[in-house]
Amino acid sequence: MSVTASYIKHTLHFKVPSGTSRGILYDKDTWFLVLKKGELTSIGECGMFKGLSCDDVPNYEKIISNVCKAINAGENVPDLTAFPSINFGLEIAQGNLSAMEKGETFLESPFTRGQMSIPINGLVWMGSKEQMLRQIHEKIELGFQCIKLKIGAINFDDELSLIKHIRSQYSEKEITIRVDANGAFAFKDAMERLKRLSDYSLHSIEQPIRAGEWEKMSSLCANTPLPIALDEELIGVNDPKRLLNEIKPQYIILKPTLLGGLSKTKKWMNYADEMNIGYWVTSALESNVGLDAIARFTAKNRIETPQGLGTGGLFTNNVPYPFEIKNGFFHLSENFPSGEEILRFLTTYQKNTIEI
Repeated sequence: MSVTASYIKHTLHFKVPSGTSRGILYDKDTWFLVLKKGELTSIGECGMFKGLSCDDVPNYEKIISNVCKAINAGENVPDLTAFPSINFGLEIAQGNLSAMEKGETFLESPFTRGQMSIPINGLVWMGSKEQMLRQIHEKIELGFQCIKLKIGAINFDDELSLIKHIRSQYSEKEITIRVDANGAFAFKDAMERLKRLSDYSLHSIEQPIRAGEWEKMSSLCANTPLPIALDEELIGVNDPKRLLNEIKPQYIILKPTLLGGLSKTKKWMNYADEMNIGYWVTSALESNVGLDAIARFTAKNRIETPQGLGTGGLFTNNVPYPFEIKNGFFHLSENFPSGEEILRFLTTYQKNTIEI
């Protein structure tokens, strides 16, 4: 029995506009790859991140269409090395379909059985000092023991005062603090800012300077008083070992949608393990479909440090999933929705299923 493919484009709307160093996010497009085989329906998400993904190109949707055409014609799909988010969606759809054919659960673990929770950080988006302070208190009241602050958009002294405020009330044993600069620091200012941040016993800082300046980033990682985690630096890199050898970061942030899928993310893990580099897994504003796959992968690999998987509640029109976040832990409260249930939801919202 042959496999047929189609796709659906879906625009996710943020409940609250979310601030990053790149600007304010109001909505985000994503594409769902639908594979059918007999009575089975499997869905993967191609969650290209505009302005960040290396596959943010004008013909992006055309590539998804070509993938579907190849599948429907029984041909090999085109090379997707340059389209990591599409490869991620295809890998998830095919992996789940294969598991269903065998009567198995895709990436089964205690998490998929509702027996295990995944620790996550509470994300504080950029905004005014008052807005960020309010978010910080909300996250702590919700029981998060790891707080991640987006920095680099407001006055740096104001950002330091927010961190100082947390530390005045909670020690590093009580609340872990991570910060994410999204490449906002100029190299000439970076070391001085790292030193000032290090006064507050932070866990790490993500991407202090912009990606692509390996020599400068290597210098920072070699001399930093505060552990550095590479994030955007990994995007579009097809030789993980070379990057890790040249920069030698303390941590890397793994976003499967931006790295080309779960198997490629696993390669990053393996190289990092060889070099004693730490890591954690983060979603990249996918819907719950992509978040589900990333959470299963994370649980399967038993990564115990707090992950960045708390993005599912950001959207007004997310695909319904029985995910819950309690006291800083992400877990499954009921059974996962079937492919048909997901498809019905999507086609209710979007009357544009693309039949190839």
